[in-house]
Amino acid sequence: MGIAVRQRRLMAALILLGSAVAHAEEEAPGLPVLGAANDQASVVGVSSGGYMASQLAVAWPERFSGVGMLAAGPWGCAQGALSLALNQCMMTRRGLPSLDELEQRRERYLSLDQVGSQDALSQLRAFVWHGDADETVSPALGDLLAQQWQGWLESPEQQLRYVQRANTGHGWPVAMPKDAPIDPQSLGDCRNGGGSHVLACGEDVAGEMMAWLYPERETNASEGELLAFDQSDFAAKGFADTGYVFVPEACEAGGCPVTVALHGCQMNAEAIDDTFVRYSGLNRWAAEHGQVVLYPQAESSMANPQACWDWWGFAESTWQINPLHDTRDGTQTQALMAMLDHLQSATANQAATAE
Repeated sequence: MGIAVRQRRLMAALILLGSAVAHAEEEAPGLPVLGAANDQASVVGVSSGGYMASQLAVAWPERFSGVGMLAAGPWGCAQGALSLALNQCMMTRRGLPSLDELEQRRERYLSLDQVGSQDALSQLRAFVWHGDADETVSPALGDLLAQQWQGWLESPEQQLRYVQRANTGHGWPVAMPKDAPIDPQSLGDCRNGGGSHVLACGEDVAGEMMAWLYPERETNASEGELLAFDQSDFAAKGFADTGYVFVPEACEAGGCPVTVALHGCQMNAEAIDDTFVRYSGLNRWAAEHGQVVLYPQAESSMANPQACWDWWGFAESTWQINPLHDTRDGTQTQALMAMLDHLQSATANQAATAE
């Protein structure tokens, strides 16, 4: 890489970092109560967010209608061990994980009522995406993730879509709008994604995924607003102080479904400012179809230097023999579901009308 290119990237990183710090210093209001729909919620994510999306869907399948997982491996892969996360769930130096072993883990949780029922799980729609040039999470793990969900769904040919994208690296592909203030190529190309893992592929993976998860959704176009909110009401180990939520005007009166969108490692606002929460493509689809999009934010720490979501157990108590991060009792799982509950709570006007 030439010196000039490195200097440009360093300058862009410093600008983004300064903007993120400025955002963090502003006092944000609490997460709004929107009276969002209690059904048709979805959870989507990339990389560690993809792992976390599958954890939420398996833990609470009755609360969701769809799940989208990009650049991730099979549910339960790390089994509470960082060494497995690094060597079998990103790279495969220890070989591929055993789906039979992971299914035994889920069935054990099921017997203890720590995940949702098989019947509820079988009804979800699932979208799995992986780039075949991914050097962070092996594409073979994406194959296993698709195979795992194929075994869970009632009619996989109708409920599961698996996209393998050629010449594409690790991250979330985007088609940046022409008027975007950020040059997507400054973030990196479709293969390497720079340090942001937002891939300038000219590909609207968000629209493709949401169209699959909501195949009969009608257009309900309106403007929308991306709002910052204080996450302290939902404090959990590994959570940042500020999260984001996109609310279309059509959803301000309530009744819209919610999509929980989980960034990947090094993709939080602290690292790349609002690039993911503003330009993932989810907001564009949400404004056109009447959907609330919740963007929780993780933070970096000694235990979690890249601000990943907890898919290996770092947020759980050290006294636990087996961390419960991938169950209903998981620290981050409970906090994320509390955010969804809050958005789905009735507003004062709705409560008065119900009375």
